[in-house]
Amino acid sequence: MSSESKSGEVVIIKKYANRRLYNTSTSSYITLDHLAQMVKDNVDFKVLDAKTGADLTHAILTQIIMDEEATGEQILPTNFLRQLISMYGNSMQAFLPGYLEASMDHFRDNQAKMRKAIEESIGTNPLAQIAQRNMEMFKAAAAAFVPGAVGKDDEKPAAEGGELDALRSQMAEMQKKLDQLVK
Repeated sequence: MSSESKSGEVVIIKKYANRRLYNTSTSSYITLDHLAQMVKDNVDFKVLDAKTGADLTHAILTQIIMDEEATGEQILPTNFLRQLISMYGNSMQAFLPGYLEASMDHFRDNQAKMRKAIEESIGTNPLAQIAQRNMEMFKAAAAAFVPGAVGKDDEKPAAEGGELDALRSQMAEMQKKLDQLVK
């Protein structure tokens, strides 16, 4: 079920009195799990009460967080929740949403930078290159012993068998070096 709207438009989700959610872009009923996936896929949506037209997006997103915290691995520490609750009615309450949003944006930026740095370091780090080769060899072995164990994206044409032989010889050399170290 595609949840995406045309050219980045906001998808309208209608919430009915019977608590059912209706995706107007796909003309289908959806669940909170679908909405959570839409958030992860960066699909912008707005949840509206079908009868009154009131914006329920905030309440629905809060409900998704509550469900995730109750059933999945918790990411909101208890102390943080206590501090958050204590901010309601506080003179600083008006500043907190902007601060939390900026903090999350900063966290995401740092996460992207870290991911990029790790990816770039793999290209120059000999140990990372060996680990990557080992993973490729493991996938090749898994494909050889358990047909279908490797996804279609991971399969390589048979013409690349020379690369597998090169990996085997490198592994044999590494084993010899390890045996010498043990002696």
